[in-house]
Amino acid sequence: MFTGIILGLGTISATTPKGRGLTFSILPDFLLDDPMEGESIAVNGVCLTATTISEKEFTVDVSPETLSRTTLGELRSGSRVNLERALKLSDRLGGHIVSGHVDGVGVILERKELREFMEFSVRPPKDLMRYIIEKGSIAIDGISLTVNAVTDDTFRVAIIPHTAKITTMGYRRPGDRVNLEVDLVGKYIEKLVAPWNGSSRGNTELDMEFLRKHGFLR
Repeated sequence: MFTGIILGLGTISATTPKGRGLTFSILPDFLLDDPMEGESIAVNGVCLTATTISEKEFTVDVSPETLSRTTLGELRSGSRVNLERALKLSDRLGGHIVSGHVDGVGVILERKELREFMEFSVRPPKDLMRYIIEKGSIAIDGISLTVNAVTDDTFRVAIIPHTAKITTMGYRRPGDRVNLEVDLVGKYIEKLVAPWNGSSRGNTELDMEFLRKHGFLR
């Protein structure tokens, strides 16, 4: 589990084929205090397991499934990546709850320079649009961001100077592909209410009258 608060950047120092997958060696720009083999580290928003780790370098294996569903297969030696270590129970939840399980890949359509700030327009896969709401949370390449505006098929986020400096968003340009993870809460709610919105409950519609009848509204 993560929060989307990026610790800093890392550099892919080597990529090695491993069956149909890949092994990455990664050099963080910061020291990894108390490194533990087997710990989870989010790389561009993808939760991966550190198979070897020291204060200055770690390696991760990337499965074919992960390569097919994320942008990690596009990384090469020298690529810069966002890094976040797994959340401790004593940590501040500064962003939002992020699982590190990417829901889809989006495309940056526009980048606007607003003095020190930046604004990006992103087109996500169509099936993710229902989870993206204005002023809701979304993770882009593992970065916890607030959605500023939503259209039928795009959303916008603003990037403060600090975020641009310590994450890959400072380098992003139109046409770049990014990993997206929508807010977990919306997906769980959709799953929980599904029985009341389908044929399994006699085609009972989940509407305001249903919520009022079952004590959710007064």
